[in-house]
Amino acid sequence: MPASRIVLLRAVNVGGAKLPMARLREIAADLGASDVSTYIASGNLLCTPPGDAADFDRALEKALSDEFGWFREAISRTPAEVAATLAASPFDGQHTHIYFLTDEPTSDAADAFCATDFGGGERFAVIGRDLYIDYPEGAGTTKLTPAKIAKALGVTGTARNLRTCATLVERARA
Repeated sequence: MPASRIVLLRAVNVGGAKLPMARLREIAADLGASDVSTYIASGNLLCTPPGDAADFDRALEKALSDEFGWFREAISRTPAEVAATLAASPFDGQHTHIYFLTDEPTSDAADAFCATDFGGGERFAVIGRDLYIDYPEGAGTTKLTPAKIAKALGVTGTARNLRTCATLVERARA
């Protein structure tokens, strides 16, 4: 059965926040989710949560924090929302990432962020709860950190490249 949510965890399997994907699937199932699967080891969970999706996201954050001792945001969207986000991308290419935000930033914060030169030639667009970043030299060379993004926009998020987003939509609909 298709999964009704794509849940993206921020910053897992980096910076000491180790999370085996098998354990993530177990935790999601223990919280009542069905149709549970993961894609690559960067915190991509596909599932159909019981009840309210936001409540499931908060319960998942708490379960991970309780078990592993670190907090990471769970940001979820429907497959249709992720597909629409992909379709709305003003940039195309292997160095484009979508930064899924926890909430919509203010228009002033979004405008100021997009007008800022972070020194790497990046191009930005904020559309609703999504930040699009085109890294001309690749994301691995940028000086634009998640902390800088969070400070400038007033919200946190997690990034995925376009290929990963497309694969997540495809798998969620299968």
